[in-house]
Amino acid sequence: MSKEITFDQLKSYEEAFTTCRGNRIAMNAVTNSGVYAASKNPEAFRTDLHQFSISLEQGEITNQKRSGRCWMFAALNTLRFQVIKKLNLETFELSQAYTLFYDKLEKANYFLESILETLDQPTDSRLIAWLLMAPVNDGGQWDMICALVEKYGVVPKACMPETYSSSNTGEMNSVVTEKLREDACVLRTAYQQGKSLEELRTMKEEMMSTIYNMLTICLGVPPKTVDLEVRDKDKKFIRDTGLTPQEFFHKYVGLDLSDYISVINAPTQDKPYWRSFTVKFLGNVRGGRPVKYVNLPIEELKKAAIAQMKDGDPVWFGCDVGKSSERTEGLMALDLFDTKDLFKTDFTMTKAQRLDYGHSLMTHAMTFQGVDLDDAGRPTRWRVENSWGKDTGKDGYYVMTDDWFNEYTYQVVVNKKYLPAEVLAAYEQAPIELEPWDPMGSLA
Repeated sequence: MSKEITFDQLKSYEEAFTTCRGNRIAMNAVTNSGVYAASKNPEAFRTDLHQFSISLEQGEITNQKRSGRCWMFAALNTLRFQVIKKLNLETFELSQAYTLFYDKLEKANYFLESILETLDQPTDSRLIAWLLMAPVNDGGQWDMICALVEKYGVVPKACMPETYSSSNTGEMNSVVTEKLREDACVLRTAYQQGKSLEELRTMKEEMMSTIYNMLTICLGVPPKTVDLEVRDKDKKFIRDTGLTPQEFFHKYVGLDLSDYISVINAPTQDKPYWRSFTVKFLGNVRGGRPVKYVNLPIEELKKAAIAQMKDGDPVWFGCDVGKSSERTEGLMALDLFDTKDLFKTDFTMTKAQRLDYGHSLMTHAMTFQGVDLDDAGRPTRWRVENSWGKDTGKDGYYVMTDDWFNEYTYQVVVNKKYLPAEVLAAYEQAPIELEPWDPMGSLA
């Protein structure tokens, strides 16, 4: 066989294509409406209903707009649930701009410290290239929001509302990233010229002052004290003033975040089940809670999530939302698009193979607010609270089939009390360190 594509091959390919009536019909459909519109399976929308045997009541749907803060929105949605329940409110939001400010600030510091830790690495090394790629990425993981909340607390949205830059982070990220890459260049050049680590850290402090100023211009000054003023479902007015953000969290959210841990499903050969993992150079708050999780079979994730929702609490989770999902109807289902018949080919990769070959990873975080169980107690579909506003899905809620959960859900966060002792023992092991570019280090 020739190494090159020959004209004889092209002729045979074209003849085989054009003589097939199905190919011509498929070409007309796809060229006019696109792959997914042409292959949408109407049967999928008839069987997956927005009805669930377990369904939690949440406030109004939130909207991250043109930002990558899904992990943050999903986490704050689980935290605000406690405020709504405790104060008997119709709805309530915690400030996503507040946590965004400190996430960007801490990520800038984390990045510069990582540069100082890798001064002997060549500039064209894979590690340095990885660090420089996205110093203040919008994304994150559960442990990263915990690190922020444990250090800075939370505030009501009214105390630090959205700004243009919090809802549209692209411009802010661009200028802050440019400055941080410049700072990395300055620090590495100074090291090569003989500057000591102590001198470089003095330079870093001045750099961080500039980053603080840039973030404040974009997002405003974070409040040091907050006032809570709300009216509950019974029209009773509630006022509580002069609280620090940490006091507000402990008084009105009241969760011990150390009780909540991440369990993942990564069925690849390099990640044995019942072992804990972390990822090198992944985090935001230096000295704060590290990213850590325990790898389990998929059924263990389901059992823990169901147990927590049966007790009346939502569940943060991470998945690959772009695979076999539809925004208008709000459906995630494996039979949503019939691309197999459209292209007359099979798509056979397993979940492990998709991870190994770069076809799937965690891209989005949302919140489970319910599940439908059959008569035997097995899940059939999951109720998902998204953060894309009420105009996607059914008033902002999505349906995830249980089969889709198996293939594209990678992480759930649950209270330790819903996990068996063997899982907790595995979590407490010294974690295996994964490389920064491992798919389980992806940011939702």
